[in-house]
Amino acid sequence: MEDPDKKTEVVLLACGSFNPITNMHLRLFELAKDYFHETGKYKVIKGIISPVGDAYKKKGLISANHRVAMAKLATKNSDWVEVDDWESSQSEWLETLKVLRYHHQKLLSPEPTNSVQNAIPLTKPRRKRKQEPNRHDPVKKKNQSTDIKSVPQVKLLCGSDMLESFGIPNLWKVEDITEILENHGLICISRPGHNVQKFIYESDLLWRHKNNIHLVEEWITNDISSTKIRRALRRGQSIRYLVPDEVQAYIEKNDLYSPESEDKNAGVVLAPLQKYASDSKN
Repeated sequence: MEDPDKKTEVVLLACGSFNPITNMHLRLFELAKDYFHETGKYKVIKGIISPVGDAYKKKGLISANHRVAMAKLATKNSDWVEVDDWESSQSEWLETLKVLRYHHQKLLSPEPTNSVQNAIPLTKPRRKRKQEPNRHDPVKKKNQSTDIKSVPQVKLLCGSDMLESFGIPNLWKVEDITEILENHGLICISRPGHNVQKFIYESDLLWRHKNNIHLVEEWITNDISSTKIRRALRRGQSIRYLVPDEVQAYIEKNDLYSPESEDKNAGVVLAPLQKYASDSKN
């Protein structure tokens, strides 16, 4: 019999808009948990949904307060998936890497402060960089081995569309992708029509870290997306059985999605594209 004490504990972190949260978002967690448990090497102890903040400036992105409230309604009956509003409550957009660091640090320290200052890297960067705002010293090396062994791994849970977004210029920093893959790892649930293995093969960076990218095929295909949910709502069509009943009731009660809400942030450049495009010019 397997010794459960020898299994690596894993926390699954899903970052995204959740605009609104759907049954497919919840399925991602179940699929990832099944995958890790079937390997016999991992034990998933928690799932975290972290909605992005309003400063992300995505077209059609409604208030984080509503998106967090819907996510909490969707997970209220789950005994292992929870919603964390730290990322969504920040006044500025945060890179996904900083959110991963924050949750790792939260596992290291019983009482972390709700500050971006806790979003520190797991290891010391290989090369020196100019000190930036919100950038802090790494975890000290003397504690590194014991900390990393005893603390659960925080892995980024995503769909194939997020993984493929690594290839979009100025959407991600190469060093961020590298640190995510080296220090955390990710688990990707593939949707129909996405050849994720080919995408990894064609990227030298992803190929180098392929052992830390866990791919899960969704055999019971489910093509529900937030975009399609919003489109149905704009057209007065039913979304029942596509989102949890409590989420549907919340949307109707607050009259959340309309042609007007879909035009929010229209013409505004996404926060990462603004930031990294300007950085590349400097």
